Amino acid sequence: MGIVRSFRNRFFSGATGALMLVWGCGATISGSQAPAPNAVPMAEQVFKNVQILRGIPVDQFMGTMGFLSASLGLNCTDCHVDESGSNWDRYADDNDLKRTSRRMMAMVQMINKASFGGQPVVTCNTCHRGFRKPNVMPSLNQLYGSPGPDEPGDPFVAAAVGPVKDSPEALLDRHVAAVGGTQRLAALTGISAKGTYIAFDDAERSPVELWTTANGRRTVLAHVPAGDSYWTYDGTDGWIAGPPTDRPMPIIAVTGQELEGLATEIDVFFPTRLKQRLRNLRVGIPAVLEDDTEVNLVQGQTAGGTVVTLCFDAETGLLRRLVRYAQSPVGRLVTRVDYTEYKEVAGGVRVPSKWTTAWLSGRTHYELTEIVANAPIDGARFTKPTLK
Repeated sequence: MGIVRSFRNRFFSGATGALMLVWGCGATISGSQAPAPNAVPMAEQVFKNVQILRGIPVDQFMGTMGFLSASLGLNCTDCHVDESGSNWDRYADDNDLKRTSRRMMAMVQMINKASFGGQPVVTCNTCHRGFRKPNVMPSLNQLYGSPGPDEPGDPFVAAAVGPVKDSPEALLDRHVAAVGGTQRLAALTGISAKGTYIAFDDAERSPVELWTTANGRRTVLAHVPAGDSYWTYDGTDGWIAGPPTDRPMPIIAVTGQELEGLATEIDVFFPTRLKQRLRNLRVGIPAVLEDDTEVNLVQGQTAGGTVVTLCFDAETGLLRRLVRYAQSPVGRLVTRVDYTEYKEVAGGVRVPSKWTTAWLSGRTHYELTEIVANAPIDGARFTKPTLK
């Protein structure tokens, strides 16, 4: 598997994306000033030829690449020189497409500044909708065809009327009851698990291990063919780490709203914490998922502004989908987690055992086959990863 293909499907928060060409970057430290020790490096301190998106952390920069890639329906080497597929440094090379894309980025920024107070209301996706060439003609097939199911995630205000009579707190409490109840969950201190992991275009599943604790720590370790990949959160800081074929940096810090979104995903294993994590809770109009499951929507924000939408099965009360997004200079960086199976552990507590995480530049499926509750977990599992 080449560098680009592997990276697109294993990066935690976004891939290089089709329009890394907008700024052009490489995988080595650029000639600008190096970051201070323990500081989160900015994009221009890591990548070469960054001309527009300067002053943002590397994880947000990479997530932005995923947004641009998804908006145009292209992959990395569609826009960069062919040699970039096997050499991170070649992403810094300029070409005509990069120069055009920089002009398009300036145009979008100008529109948003003039009309929307600088907020990224107009984005690449506004016109492109997954195609390289914007479609300026309405589609009659779309106009007269059957509408697809709702995909919840946009911000909404509390539903003033409609079939939902429960408060957001009541819907959260119903989910807590469905997975075992407050008393049983209070006795759950941690989970150790083993299972399998497969990315969007992997040929076969790889072994995966998971450790998570009630105080909000988690590490996922996937033993993929290219080498071990880590997704670690110690309760305060988070990191993604993996082999150089998968990432332009061996260890990337998770920051800002993306970090808060990750913490919310961990709360799903210990759901009594969700009320404390999310603010401004509200209930929306019920929606229907792709498999025709009707869901009740609860939405809130984290302290840092990450918008999180929880989709609870209207019949069982179980959480079926979590949609979260972080803001970026070009638009929303959305992540969706679909929970398809829960397993009983610890004398009656039910935890997710199968779920799929999808984001703008990749999709991964997890299946836990061995789940042990309340076994001792070495705290070293949650420290910043070190790669051999």
